[in-house]
Amino acid sequence: MFPVVVVHGGAGQVPKERSEGSSLGVRMAARAGYAILRGGGSSMDAVVEAVSQLENDPFFNAGRGSLLNIKGEVEMDAIVMDGKTLGCGAVSAVLNIANPIRLARLVMDKTSHVCLTAEGANRFARSVGVPEVPPESLVTEYSRMCWNKEQEEKKGMGTVGAVAVDRQGNVACATSTGGVANKMEGRVGDTACIGSGGYADNQVGAVSSTGYGEAIMKVNLARLILFHMEQGQSVEAASGLGLAYMESRVGGLGGVVTVDPQGHWAARFSSLQMAWAAAQKDTLHYGMQTGEDFTHIDL
Repeated sequence: MFPVVVVHGGAGQVPKERSEGSSLGVRMAARAGYAILRGGGSSMDAVVEAVSQLENDPFFNAGRGSLLNIKGEVEMDAIVMDGKTLGCGAVSAVLNIANPIRLARLVMDKTSHVCLTAEGANRFARSVGVPEVPPESLVTEYSRMCWNKEQEEKKGMGTVGAVAVDRQGNVACATSTGGVANKMEGRVGDTACIGSGGYADNQVGAVSSTGYGEAIMKVNLARLILFHMEQGQSVEAASGLGLAYMESRVGGLGGVVTVDPQGHWAARFSSLQMAWAAAQKDTLHYGMQTGEDFTHIDL
């Protein structure tokens, strides 16, 4: 077993002028997560660090750069899950928080609940010392441009996420999103839902999902893929089967990153593109188009 972290920057169609920034962003996030694993850190620490990097990067639809709801506001969802204990934490429709993924972890670590939402999540954030940021600090020129445009999800602004396996064979997942543009106030997609936006279980593996949340929730995509792995399918085959079922059953396109406890990994998508990167054995793998797997040695 070799430790690994796999990161995705969202399934969809990445505009040409944003492709270089998106590819660089997932590679930097994978490097950050892998540095923790290489130092003997946990898979949970690795995925939270990787996703935090993406939340801070304006090229992605999470944290700073989140798409706007119908009122022109940022409402964000995030989830983490620990495969060793099945511990999990999530937040939904959270406001004015720079890194919702870190807040989701605090829900897991410091409460007896799994998911906190909206003002309750923000009140909890204040109680544990998580600073709120000005709402405008999370809004980018690009998200403003996408606001009130039709077919916004075709602009390549998808959920971000990561999965990892550490030296102890523990798996973890983390997923974060600003949702879809023009969503109704209070809309929550797949990201904050256990088994849809992510799932992690040391007995099987871990998955982080991206795509249209309503379709992902209907098939419980992350858990569906792990079910196929329980039946003996490889991470690659199981990921493909889950995505194919979602497309055939509900017409949904998307993508996933998947690992098993032995360190096998996959980055699969049925959408036109998905920026992804994986780090293992001091080698960085990355791609965006179907079939791409570029490598860089010596992280």
